[in-house]
Amino acid sequence: MMPVRVHCVRVHPTNVIASFLLLLGMVFVLPQSGWSLYSNEFVTFQASSTKSTLMSMQFRTTLNGWAVGSGGTILKTTDGGKKWKRVTSGTSALLTSVFFADSSKGWVTGAGGFLSRTTNGGESWLLQPLDTQQPLYGVYFTSPSSGWVVGGAGTILHTTDGGQHWVEQVSGTTATLYAAHFLNEQKGTIVGALGTILSTDDGGATWIPQGTQHAVTLFDVFFTDSTSGWAVGNAGALFQTTDGGAKWVDQTLPCGTTCTRLTDLLKVRFTSQQEGWIVGERGMLYRTTDAGLTWSEGKSIASSSLFGLSFSDAMHGWASGENGTIVHLQPGR
Repeated sequence: MMPVRVHCVRVHPTNVIASFLLLLGMVFVLPQSGWSLYSNEFVTFQASSTKSTLMSMQFRTTLNGWAVGSGGTILKTTDGGKKWKRVTSGTSALLTSVFFADSSKGWVTGAGGFLSRTTNGGESWLLQPLDTQQPLYGVYFTSPSSGWVVGGAGTILHTTDGGQHWVEQVSGTTATLYAAHFLNEQKGTIVGALGTILSTDDGGATWIPQGTQHAVTLFDVFFTDSTSGWAVGNAGALFQTTDGGAKWVDQTLPCGTTCTRLTDLLKVRFTSQQEGWIVGERGMLYRTTDAGLTWSEGKSIASSSLFGLSFSDAMHGWASGENGTIVHLQPGR
């Protein structure tokens, strides 16, 4: 078991919004006064027909996508988001993450150990009982049969039969775990509170702690290959590795010329080795086109915080957040 270090964490009353939203299951709406929308030809707002906070979304193609959030909300689109329809979830719990392994098989996680599964592209969902009441924050599958779920108190669950059975893996930490990313069935990375980064090269049979030397809360992680990865978190936290995670370098984004405090960074995605995107609170969007060497100064593309981010390809992306916000990103337009 890895010894658990106790750190002093920087806390801002309106910062770390994702932590409070997830841990308390509350919808926290930041003041919108003083924040103007960033007008750009590649940003288009889509009508979600909900005021729920949309915590996570995934597009497998430019047409087929899903979004989940507060109040048990599950949305589905088959036309690239021109129309979103609400699907019955069977719960009113806060739903935190959605992942589809193929066009038909998908999973949703939520508060109180909630896990649900679909085999028909999200038209209907079936509850998957688990032996945990911990909140579950992230789900990732490398194939329709092999996947992981992460959550509170260092929870890591693994399935090898498409979610029929789940086995707990030893994380070696009691820190809350928020997100997982796997390159294949053997190699993966998990991030969470207290600067926690865990890696595995054996499918999770063993998880090795990787140090950031910081006590920030890390909300998301993404790798473009076996060596290059990024982790993002509260107060502008951005860490990069170029050696598979043996060393993480602090690349925390500066406040910039127009902001008054550092922004919580909530999701990171790369569409190629060179191009990457980050979204965060207050609708902030950041972009790199040089593999993370430099990032654009953040611009607010929405008046609400953005929690979800997904790209079907380099030309089509979507972000989701508070008040049912869904933004379509078309950088090639």
